Amino acid sequence: QVQLVESGGGSVQAGGSLTLSCVVSGSTSPTRFMGWFRQGPGEGREWVGGILPLSGSTLYAASVEGRFTISRDNANNLMLLQMTSLKLEDTALYYCAAGGLVVADWRTYDYWGQGTQVTVSS
Repeated sequence: QVQLVESGGGSVQAGGSLTLSCVVSGSTSPTRFMGWFRQGPGEGREWVGGILPLSGSTLYAASVEGRFTISRDNANNLMLLQMTSLKLEDTALYYCAAGGLVVADWRTYDYWGQGTQVTVSS
């Protein structure tokens, strides 16, 4: 059984940085995407970025391109989301997900974490 647990959320000032971690237990296919999504207050679930474990290739939403970086620590079964130059609009509940068929479509992911809150203040 696959389980994902996020951590690392918190409060940060605009312009600051934060790194989220997602610990993955259980086996997931290296040919399925792992991704990060977020959901702000009163908003729908938004794709942030994803990684294909087989190749290590990453893709990002335009809103975070150049500011966020996704990486994998295979030895520790971790997926990281490094966030820099944070903006007020980055405030959201951040989820990691695994088993995705389409990198940016949350409906195609099989496994989800419980989410970790990121709050950016001015």
